[in-house]
Parts: sequence; structure tokens; C-alpha cells
Amino acid sequence: MKGKKAKPQKMKAEKLALTRRDFLRGAGVAVSGGMLVGGQTLAQAAPAPDTDILGPGSVPITLKINGAAHQLSVEPRVTLLDALRNQLDITGAKRVCDRGTCGACTMIVDGKAIYACSMLAIEAQGHNITTIESFSHGDHLDPVMSAFWDNDAQQCGFCTPGFMMACKEFVTKHPHAKLEEVNEGLSGNICRCGTYHGLKQAALDASKGARSAKA
Repeated sequence: MKGKKAKPQKMKAEKLALTRRDFLRGAGVAVSGGMLVGGQTLAQAAPAPDTDILGPGSVPITLKINGAAHQLSVEPRVTLLDALRNQLDITGAKRVCDRGTCGACTMIVDGKAIYACSMLAIEAQGHNITTIESFSHGDHLDPVMSAFWDNDAQQCGFCTPGFMMACKEFVTKHPHAKLEEVNEGLSGNICRCGTYHGLKQAALDASKGARSAKA
């Protein structure tokens, strides 16, 4: 009797094992099928001959920075920040987190503050790029830079260029800014030294200057 009871259990185990093998075999087919595009393999589904392909090697690009055109050659994967720092020696923007969170690499592109570590250099072609280097011309300082100087709104200096760029965009759009608006407008930048009081006061002063200029 015991032998008769064991036989169905053995058949059940064999059935389960077969099912698992079938599953794995089916999964392999599914993965292979995922490599097909419109019934073709990836190799067969290559782009048409007239399709422009960039990379992986360097490609020539032209960037308009602070009103001047710069020609350089970069790999498509190179960010705007690295292209300026490594190839053009425009090093005002700092590479700190490299993840688009601290704001130290902030630049202004077509009037909008952006994280330069999160934008590819080839994407910046045809756009107007403004960096911290444009804030001084001899003894003349941009009002934002003067406000930072007057309020001692810096310490180690790594975050300062990014804060100035974010502040420049902010006061241009908010010439009547209040403290609550400054808090929100500069929230995308981080100061690890904690000089937020000076930074915010500089933004308020620069905003007053922008208001006076428009008056």
C-alpha cells in the first residue's frame, strides 16, 4: 500500500520539474524575442544610411558662451560643464555633486538657470549660454556680484558661482522679490558652509537694484 501511495507523489514531482523546465525554456524564447524589432534582429534593423549618427568618437560642435562662439570637439556623452571646464578653461562653474542636486554648476541657457552637469554639450548648440565669467568687466561688477560682496555671501566659494547664476535669473524675473520668494527661488542651490543669511540678503539687495534699474 505504501508503494502505491508513493507512486502518485513521484509522478507529481516529475510533473512539477517538467513545468519548471518548460518555464525556463519559454523565458529564453521570450528574451530572444525581445531582441527582434519588427520581425528583424537588431543587426538587421540598422538605421537607414542617411541617418545621422553621433559618436562614440568626438564630434565638432559650436557653443555660444557669453556672446562669443567657441568651436570644440567632444564625445556626445560629455556634459556642458565638463566641456567648458576641460576644453575651454571656463572654470567658474564648479563640479561638486555631479548629480544635478547641489547647484554649484548652474549656468543660464536662453535666460533659464540650468544644471550644467545634467546637460550634454551637443544639446547646448544653438543656445545662448551665460556663465559667471560674464559678471565682471574690469572694475565693473554685475549688480548681483556686488550684492554678494556687500553681504559677505560666500565662504569656501564652491557654491558661490552657482548661487550667483541662480540669483541672476531670479532677480531678472522678480524685481520686487520678498524673502519668501527668495527662499523658493534659490531652493535649487545648496551651501554646505551654511551662509544662507548672507545669500538671501544679497538676493534681496540685487532684487532692489533690479527694481531701481527698471524704475
